Amino acid sequence: MRSFRKVLHFNLPKRRGLVNITRDVEKAVEDSGVKEGLALINAMNITASVFINDDESGLHQDYEDWLEDLAPEKPYSRYRHNGYEDNGDAHLKRTIMGRETVVAITDGRMDFGTWEQIFYYEFDGKRDKRVLIKIIGE
Repeated sequence: MRSFRKVLHFNLPKRRGLVNITRDVEKAVEDSGVKEGLALINAMNITASVFINDDESGLHQDYEDWLEDLAPEKPYSRYRHNGYEDNGDAHLKRTIMGRETVVAITDGRMDFGTWEQIFYYEFDGKRDKRVLIKIIGE
């Protein structure tokens, strides 16, 4: 069995942002040489998420609106966590959107359904963050 590891680095200029990382993961799968296996893709920070969905701008705005309704950024005083930082909402948004995703690899390619793409979603940007891609298989 093979194992391959790659880390993506992000430093988004805004507090929140969505990045399609599908091509980065496809490249990692190719570089790994794995033909049959699994790819784990996870955010290595507690205020960011990795998930699979459609790459459609209306849906992306729906995420923003929905998450802001569930866990509004302000007022910061609303969150007990905000004694040190003003990112209590970011922790909650990450919990809702998830930490990681796993994709099957078949014949050396990610085995996706129609329209599926992989996204990194930042909820507390303006600083260095990482995403781990771990591929195992044969």
